[in-house]
Amino acid sequence: MRDAIEREEAHIAANYAPLPLVVATGEGAWVTDIEGKRYLDCLAAYSAVNFGHSHPLLLDAARAQLARVTLTSRAFHNDQLGPFVTALAALAGKDMVLPMNTGAEAVESGIKVARAWGYRVKGVAADRATIIVADGNFHGRTISIVSFSDDPDARADFGPFTPGFRSVPYGDAAALEAAIDENTVAVLLEPIQGEAGILVPPADYLPAVRDITTRHNVLFIADEIQSGLGRTGATFQCDNAGVVPDLYLLGKALGGGIVPVSAVVGNRDVLGVLQPGQHGSTFGGNPLAAAVGRAVVELLATGDYQARARMLGERMHARLGALVGRGVVGVRGVGLWAGIDIDPSLATGRAVCELLMERGVLAKDTHGATIRLAPPIVVSEPDLDWAIDQLEAVLADLRA
Repeated sequence: MRDAIEREEAHIAANYAPLPLVVATGEGAWVTDIEGKRYLDCLAAYSAVNFGHSHPLLLDAARAQLARVTLTSRAFHNDQLGPFVTALAALAGKDMVLPMNTGAEAVESGIKVARAWGYRVKGVAADRATIIVADGNFHGRTISIVSFSDDPDARADFGPFTPGFRSVPYGDAAALEAAIDENTVAVLLEPIQGEAGILVPPADYLPAVRDITTRHNVLFIADEIQSGLGRTGATFQCDNAGVVPDLYLLGKALGGGIVPVSAVVGNRDVLGVLQPGQHGSTFGGNPLAAAVGRAVVELLATGDYQARARMLGERMHARLGALVGRGVVGVRGVGLWAGIDIDPSLATGRAVCELLMERGVLAKDTHGATIRLAPPIVVSEPDLDWAIDQLEAVLADLRA
């Protein structure tokens, strides 16, 4: 194990600090390292593996397309893209899709679309458009995106930054409305802030945002890259809040854990502002990605995964809530997604994750004392209970 880690670290940029294991295979909610030890994956690649590792239907879709054609570029049509965007638009209740690759690309694309809409439809003066974002946000790590981050690790030594953004406290609808002026073209929010520690806003927040943006003729852009596609017990977390944004930003699980697939999904009155040559991607909408993405949409169209995430999520949160006061100081989340604040007098989040790894459970820390649980939706109830048993045992050992 150590040799494999050292070979990697000798030649890779040190922009991550992974836990010390080397994964070799994965199936369902489990992965196996190069020494044959199995681990229950309770991170699911930040929700990119919502449907589990090596899902047979997704693998079948990928294999079938691999044998046909994988890349044509958008210089030509391909026979997989039309069915994919039609299915995804229907799933989201919209009529147009802009296919891209990574989540950060979807965010950047949403920003460009919002600015173009502001100039071409709303009538904002040239180069004056602003977009309102939330404190504590995480939308990716490109230069424009870190320009409106307040995470010093994301920003330090990467300036100068892109102008045109205003940040307000997350969950504060009044502050958001006060920040709107004649140059505001959009509000960009995570329905649940993931990297910040699975922060769930007040129940009336997203409905208030929808009302405010509608009244002020401002686009509401929902970054559902982590929260969407089944994770929170609904197709989108916006569904749980009873709101429909102007644009959905999707990624991660849209590629089924097989290929990077992302998209901006909206209606023609917004996405229709783009014209040929104004935005693009060589790999965006490629046949392999479209085939896998279409298979993902077909899984979600049944509603089974959303229902399973709701059911298992209720069980997970009930059990995690019982740990408050026993090494845990707070639990937040929706569906199969939880942020767990560890008593900082016991250990850091990283230390707890390392102890969980020793017991065969993989999780990820954030912001010092918080760990995140986001197992694949295919996880079994006994396996989920076992994972929480391991957390309970780790906390008991730390308190002893």
